[in-house]
Amino acid sequence: MMRKLRMGMVGGGQDAFIGAIHRLAANMDGLIELSCGALSITPETAIASGKALFLPESRTYLTYDEMIKAEAALPAEERIDFVTIVTPNFAHFAPAMMALEHGFNVVIEKPMTFSLEEAKLLKQKVEETGLILCLTHTYSGYPMVKQAKAMVREGKLGKIRKVIVEYPQGWLSKLSEREGNAQAAWRTDPKKSGKSSVMGDIGTHASHLAEYITGAKITDVCAELNTLVEGRVMDDDGAVLLKFDNGAKGVLIASQVAAGEENALKIRIYGEKGGIEWFQHEPNTLTVRWLEEPAQILRAGVNYGGYLSSFATHNCRTPGGHPEGYLEAFANIYRNFALTLGCKLDGTEPTPEMLDFPSVEDGLRGMAFIDNVVASSQSDKKWTPYVL
Repeated sequence: MMRKLRMGMVGGGQDAFIGAIHRLAANMDGLIELSCGALSITPETAIASGKALFLPESRTYLTYDEMIKAEAALPAEERIDFVTIVTPNFAHFAPAMMALEHGFNVVIEKPMTFSLEEAKLLKQKVEETGLILCLTHTYSGYPMVKQAKAMVREGKLGKIRKVIVEYPQGWLSKLSEREGNAQAAWRTDPKKSGKSSVMGDIGTHASHLAEYITGAKITDVCAELNTLVEGRVMDDDGAVLLKFDNGAKGVLIASQVAAGEENALKIRIYGEKGGIEWFQHEPNTLTVRWLEEPAQILRAGVNYGGYLSSFATHNCRTPGGHPEGYLEAFANIYRNFALTLGCKLDGTEPTPEMLDFPSVEDGLRGMAFIDNVVASSQSDKKWTPYVL
């Protein structure tokens, strides 16, 4: 890359949470600079946010369509290279589609869209334009998640038989959406969140992690969704039995009413020869348990004997013992996207390690997961075929 990539942001102003995370992640490797933004639907907040981020007034926009049209009209050496969208679910599709139509690559929060129909249209547009869409499924950015994927891909565990993934949170254990919590309010509003609250917000992370590490695709689901906090209008808890196209069986649990839990995402995968366990609260560690050998503890950043894959080491930033966490994992997704886009702009070929970030296909499968889980929960049948 001969220069930094220029980013425009939709949403993520002073009244938001995830926008700051995206900016930190994008800044971490010095490959990207924030060049413009439509940072809030409230004009005063948009302007104040632009000032706080030292954006020029001329590139602090009040709406995303104003931003995209104005940036598209700038000379190539000035306009942005991609648009990052960090709005609530219902406001993902329109700016993403408009950005693609005007020739801009896209980074977007998960779930990718509000509905499966929107996801299909977005995938079609990405294929038509040849542009890149990156979906920020953060947890796939951790080095030891990538190590787990490499070990499965290389057959070290043998044929995969069982997948157990759980994502318990406790932050919605009270009716927080009626107590002034803006994050809870939109996530539990079907007009803003979509068909499912818990599966859209965290269940999609769990299903993506299961498919990402195993390399297998979910084919059938048997689901139950629950609303456990009295007075809430959307689900806040759920469990799903899974079938995969490689013959493996799985269990997925997602709950936002597991009182006392933070973001306790954990996945265990078992094959014929052994199993692996990764826990987000201890992300630098991958535990490997063998059927007929002693268990191993693999650590990020330490590569004695070369036991870590190139995909893991590519995403390690510090020597062993220096904790790397959520922000670094988020930054790994941005870095791989940026390196891939840089190669495209330079006319060079990205490496497989660079290309290892969630794409529009992952976004489509995430929306299909939500749809199929809701359909299964409402059905009297034991199993619901997974339909895209």
